Amino acid sequence: MKELGYTDKMQTIAGPPVTDGFMLARVIREHRERYTIQAADGIYMAEITGNLRYSAESRLDFPAVGDWVKAIRADEKSAIIMEVLPRFSILQRQAVGQHGERQVIATNIDTAFIVQAVGHDFNLNRMERYLTICYGAGIKPVVVLTKTDLIDDESLSEHLSKIRERVRDVPVIAISNITRDGYDQITALMNPFETYCFIGSSGVGKSSIVNGLAGGEILLTSEVSDATAKGRHTTSHRQLIILPNKSLIIDTPGMRELGMTDQGSGLEMTYDEIHELAGQCRFNDCTHTSETGCAVLEALDNGELAQEVYENYMKLQREQAHFSATIKEKREKGRKQGKLYKSIMQAKQSKKFGNN
Repeated sequence: MKELGYTDKMQTIAGPPVTDGFMLARVIREHRERYTIQAADGIYMAEITGNLRYSAESRLDFPAVGDWVKAIRADEKSAIIMEVLPRFSILQRQAVGQHGERQVIATNIDTAFIVQAVGHDFNLNRMERYLTICYGAGIKPVVVLTKTDLIDDESLSEHLSKIRERVRDVPVIAISNITRDGYDQITALMNPFETYCFIGSSGVGKSSIVNGLAGGEILLTSEVSDATAKGRHTTSHRQLIILPNKSLIIDTPGMRELGMTDQGSGLEMTYDEIHELAGQCRFNDCTHTSETGCAVLEALDNGELAQEVYENYMKLQREQAHFSATIKEKREKGRKQGKLYKSIMQAKQSKKFGNN
């Protein structure tokens, strides 16, 4: 189990290994609510129990790649997931097209490699979005700039300078999947039995990196289209892979949309400069939009704070506020429906006993 990532850190959170006819397993693949789990004695195809399905309050309660689960064997090749064990990190985003709903990308991740390619995909605002989600999940971020063989040294230095101006205290690695420059820097950060993931848009080279680290073509790869500047979704589902050095990787599909949830701490850590300035504002409830004595606006006016950084911060903050408001609205609606149902049942009971 240790080779699947069941370290002391995980055991502290999830408790000792399960017994009494149950088996401890990790979800290594997910595809349309069908799961592949790996236990000490092998790999099983698995489904969740009806009780787990109907008791789930949201998608957060369903298994995801990276989860540790308690399961029972149905036969030699299949199993039934009875319970999802507690997680130490959840990488999530707002579900595409579903306001106020979360989508779990992967769980129990120690470090996330945020991958961007030079050229069409290079976008510092999107990089800060990924950083915010990682920080909010308690996952250590590392920025990886790929396809550096396509540009000269001067252009590469410019790209790296732009990243480091916007991103503080985060490792930045420049690599080429052709020349393999920079691979040694990635492997130097990867420890045995810890879990890593590569996140980013389609076609930026995530699967190529995994193949390079694994020493073989275990994942399909694709390139960004010159016509649309968008990558094709090579990875169609999430899966966990054990590398030769005993570290674990979760490969994820490319994400063109990365909506924010309500993890406010991630925003503060990504924009720590703005957060520090906010502490100097005259009013505690300053919105940093038009207030007198706003230290953030003052820094913006005198050039200490970049306009693009400020605008991206305000945009992500609005997204988080909207998500939180939507969640609150749904909960309030659920409470009202619950009260209505209870009053109807009480009225029926009262009528029943009154007739008797």
